[in-house]
Amino acid sequence: MGASLLDLLPSWQLALVSANKSKGTVETYTRGVRSFQKWCQDTGTTPTLDKPTVTRFVADMLASGAEPTTAKARQHALKMFSKWLADEGEIDENFIKDLPPPKLNTKVTEALTDDQVRAMIRACQGKAFVDRRDEALVRLLVETGVRAGEALALDTADVNLAAMTAVIRKGKGGKGRVVPFSSQCAAAIDRYLRMRRRQGVPDDGPLWVGARGTTFAYYGMRLTLGKRAKAAGINNFHLHLLRHTAATRWLRAGGSEAGLMAVAGWSDRAMLDRYTSASASERSIAEARKLGLGDL
Repeated sequence: MGASLLDLLPSWQLALVSANKSKGTVETYTRGVRSFQKWCQDTGTTPTLDKPTVTRFVADMLASGAEPTTAKARQHALKMFSKWLADEGEIDENFIKDLPPPKLNTKVTEALTDDQVRAMIRACQGKAFVDRRDEALVRLLVETGVRAGEALALDTADVNLAAMTAVIRKGKGGKGRVVPFSSQCAAAIDRYLRMRRRQGVPDDGPLWVGARGTTFAYYGMRLTLGKRAKAAGINNFHLHLLRHTAATRWLRAGGSEAGLMAVAGWSDRAMLDRYTSASASERSIAEARKLGLGDL
C-alpha cells in the first residue's frame, strides 16, 4: 500500500476541497498522512491503516517528544483518510475508526490581565493610520475572541457599528456566527474606518488593510500586534493569546458558559472546560487572599 497511499492523497485532497473544507484543514490532514508515510519508511513498516500500525505510529511520536495535541491531530487525519478510502472502495474496511485518541495533557491556559490589556491599548494610542487600526483590532480580538483568521476574513459589510456586532461568515468547521462588541470597540472601529476613508481606501472590501489600502494578512497582524505587546511590556506574545484572554475575561466577568461557547464558535465543551478551570483557579486564588489564612 506504500505507493498507492501517496498516489491517492491528491484525490483525497480534491475531495476535501470539493466538500468545502478550509485550506488549513486540508493542510493539517495532508501533514498527518505524509508524516505517517515517512514514519513507515523510516521504520521499515508496511504502511497499513490498521490499529496495531497506527497505534505504534502514535506511540513513537509521543515517545520522541511530540505534543499530545499533535499526535491526536495526526491520528485524526489518518482516521479521516481511512474513512474516505473505505467509502471510495479503495480499502475493504475502515479498521481504525474506533481507535481511541491519545490522552491530552491539561495545560494551564495563559491570558492577559486587564492591566496588560489596557497597556496594550495604550501602546496603540496615536493619530497615525496604523495606530487607529491596531487599537480597533486589539479591542475586537480581546472582546470577541475571534480567531486571527476569522478577523482577517471580515469585510466592512460584516460589521454593524449601530448594532455593535460582527458576522463571522465562515468560522472553523465552516460554521458562521454573530459576535457582539462594546461601544468602546465600535468607536475605535469607527475612528479607523473614517481614517481609511480619508486616505481614499474604498468603503467595501476587507475590513483590515495596510497603509494606503495594501493587503493586511496574518504575518502583518502578528508583526504589528507583537510590537504593541512589546511596547506594553508583555513577553512571549502570540496572537492566540488574545483569544485566550477574551474567553477568560468573559468567565471572569460572570458570563455564562453557553454564551461563551456561542461567541467563541465552539461546538463541544473540550475547549470551554480549559477556560472554566482557569477561571475557577483565578476565583479561588482571589478568595484565598481574602480569607487571611496566614493570620495565625
